[in-house]
Amino acid sequence: MARRSRADRDAITVEIGYAVFSGAFAAALVFGAVAGPALLFDLPAWPERVLPAAGGLAAAAVFLLRAFHLLWRFARRPENDGA
Repeated sequence: MARRSRADRDAITVEIGYAVFSGAFAAALVFGAVAGPALLFDLPAWPERVLPAAGGLAAAAVFLLRAFHLLWRFARRPENDGA
């Protein structure tokens, strides 16, 4: 197995940071869209309980999908051998 260069390690670190940040941002948007009405409006009891739970589940799913998609795409990129 070949050793990674400093540039490769830096690129991996930046990509992981971007995946986590963009996943968290997308998850926050989804949570706000799903759970927001329960937090802003006076709704009956069951939507006030269900919407935040559904928003949390949807946000977790979006975060995982976004982060895994970015990292999977980064891992599968063609190597640039100075060409």
